[in-house]
Amino acid sequence: MSQSCAVLPVESNSVPRSCDCLAHRLGNAADHRERARTYPSDMTDAEWAEVRASLPVPGWLEGRGGQPEAYCHRQMIDAVRYLVDNGIKWRAMPADFPAWDRVYAFWRRWRDKGFTRELHDRLRDRVREAAGRDREPTAGVIDAQSVKGATSVPAATRGFDGGKKVNGRKRHIVVDTLGLLLAVMVTAASVTDREAGQRVLAALRERHWRIALVWADGGYTGQLVGFARSALRLALTVVKRRDDALGFVVLPKRWLVERTFAWLMRSRRLARDYEARTDSSETMIWWSMSMVMSRRLARRRC
Repeated sequence: MSQSCAVLPVESNSVPRSCDCLAHRLGNAADHRERARTYPSDMTDAEWAEVRASLPVPGWLEGRGGQPEAYCHRQMIDAVRYLVDNGIKWRAMPADFPAWDRVYAFWRRWRDKGFTRELHDRLRDRVREAAGRDREPTAGVIDAQSVKGATSVPAATRGFDGGKKVNGRKRHIVVDTLGLLLAVMVTAASVTDREAGQRVLAALRERHWRIALVWADGGYTGQLVGFARSALRLALTVVKRRDDALGFVVLPKRWLVERTFAWLMRSRRLARDYEARTDSSETMIWWSMSMVMSRRLARRRC
């Protein structure tokens, strides 16, 4: 989904003042009080400048229906970041943020309309450009992570991973050579890497047409290699551990995706899967990675 974005200058604001988001400038956000930004998950001014430049323009502003938004975009994004970073329940949202049901409505709308993925992808493009890379990657790394499922995870979308001894869900991701997310899919933990790999790689090829090479571990051998070559025109290269290797060994290319999992696990909401729907789990992953990238861009800006 392609959306336009508007770029506005952002000045230093260590104390609360009138925000420059579209909801404040053209919507009804001025009717609600502002808040002091005191939590570690809150965006700094440098982060907000990067995120603000990548936000999709609301539909009501482009004549696509809907009412002008009544809550500050910066406050809403800070509230979602707080939830993802600290792993709280929706109803435990601190009182200085908008009401929890309004924040959830914002998060749900962005999930359903694809705005979360769009913001993430724009930030990823900016990070790649800042690193001197082309926006479109040509190589990636695929892997999966099994996590325990909370009681809120329904039986229809949970399973048991016999290898990891985990009852819950499995996160399948593809990253570029910088460790940035390219594709995410959440399944029951009982789904094998080969089975999920076909769908993940197909989704990857659909969005990133320049991808030609993907590295993987031994769980992706077999018919998946031929499927990737014939149906998707992808070279799936399996990086295997040497038989004589003892203890922990850093394997070429595969460490890139393992590092990404480590970044994601800093967000407490991802310590286990709490979401009733798999697309909600995927959305939490996109939000977590967006936080990683906005902070990286802010450090370069300072």
